[in-house]
Amino acid sequence: MQIQQQLKGTGVAVITPFTSDNKIDFPALGKVLEHLIVNKVEYLVLLGTTGETPVLSNPEKIAILEYSYDLVNNRLPIVVGIGGNDTADLIHDLTHFPLEKAAAILSASPYYNKPSQEGIFQHYKMVAAASPLPIILYNVPGRTGRNMSAATTLRIANEIPNIIGIKEASGDMGQCMQILKDRPNNFLVLSGDDALALPQLACGMEGVISVAANAFPLQFGDMVRACLNNDYTKARTLNNSLMTPYDLMFVENNPAGVKAFMAIQGLISNQLRMPNVPLSEGIFNQIKLWIDQQG
Repeated sequence: MQIQQQLKGTGVAVITPFTSDNKIDFPALGKVLEHLIVNKVEYLVLLGTTGETPVLSNPEKIAILEYSYDLVNNRLPIVVGIGGNDTADLIHDLTHFPLEKAAAILSASPYYNKPSQEGIFQHYKMVAAASPLPIILYNVPGRTGRNMSAATTLRIANEIPNIIGIKEASGDMGQCMQILKDRPNNFLVLSGDDALALPQLACGMEGVISVAANAFPLQFGDMVRACLNNDYTKARTLNNSLMTPYDLMFVENNPAGVKAFMAIQGLISNQLRMPNVPLSEGIFNQIKLWIDQQG
């Protein structure tokens, strides 16, 4: 099966659970991974921003990968997040991380430096040349400080063969539709915005890399599958039932929001690493009330 086919549907940007003494909680990570597999997500994305990678050391990242490879044991494809704003350092990671059991790399465009569109193109050209795996672009200007334009995405898609798709999280529907209209064959376009996933799938995206699916893997995955089957009546019903969680998850911080849901569900402890902190008591109580009301 082509890698683009494997990465349709729902991928989950997996959270990193922590213990009360700020260590990685591997038993809880195992519980989360099993929860996602049992509830039928299509693939897993490790070491994304939702996994709090800015505050993980490289040895911790490698430990997460090795633990997850062993536990997942090829039951689902694994995509590994490796991005950065130092191109040379990113290439070093690509050649030193254990990637033999991964399916692809998700790589966010450089943050903070705010490179030009040409700089973004040249960055990805160098990264793709060094990568042992296919690469999925990640455009998330709310975090990086620089939008990757539709023109740049399409230039990369047409000129760099090892780049197979994009996680598009600009929130700009016009930009999304331009990419979908003009992309080459087999260039995968995935939503990076849970709350916009339904309309973006209706426009032609092939899936979502989701935060919310950590907490609602079956419900969210069923919504995505309904969209891909053109059953928008079912998809709307499922999406409507998740709109309150979407709002509550992202009102203060990601992953503080989704971790609050998962803590109440009994999957993890409500622990984050500084500078992120757990949700404020008021928002946490709103989440608990909503979960209680669902029965």
